[in-house]
Amino acid sequence: MRVIAGLAKGTKLTSLKSNKVRPTLDQVRETLFNILGPDLSGEYFLDLFGGSGAIGIEALSRGAEKIVWVENNQQSQDLIRANLKKCRFENNDDRKSSFFTWELLKMDALKALPSLEKKSLKFDVVYIDPPFADNLYEKCLIGLSKSQLLKKESLVVVEHDSKNILQEIYGRLFRCDQRQSGSTSLSFYGLKKI
Repeated sequence: MRVIAGLAKGTKLTSLKSNKVRPTLDQVRETLFNILGPDLSGEYFLDLFGGSGAIGIEALSRGAEKIVWVENNQQSQDLIRANLKKCRFENNDDRKSSFFTWELLKMDALKALPSLEKKSLKFDVVYIDPPFADNLYEKCLIGLSKSQLLKKESLVVVEHDSKNILQEIYGRLFRCDQRQSGSTSLSFYGLKKI
């Protein structure tokens, strides 16, 4: 698993050898970032289930202005920090850096949504990739739909098993695109125009 493009291009990332953490395959990451584009300058990116940190690190490598990972597993938190260090994206105080702005929230994804709202953050891209067996897609999508975390043009991307068919609409979110790579699908949601 390597960073595909940007400042950390080619850096090999570490992943956990565990049933709980399933890293996004390189081919799926490549599909995602081909759609998002090579330059994410100025973008705010939220990774609700941080895992190895690979998705957010790819966004950071491509110039995203701010990355927020949400991860409640201690091993995964340590792994995100280790991968950030490998890419030379580490921050000294966990929150602020003169160049790289990222934050790691050590909490449950659903509890993180109101916490992020209190900070008045709005994200351009939200990535949702919970453990497939936990089936948290609907709760996350409805929670995001009800939140103030999205801009009018925000994109919510859900990685899921292709056998798990997601609805077209969750509250204010509607599916605008879907891509399949092997047994994995990426479903893209945007806000309904009012």
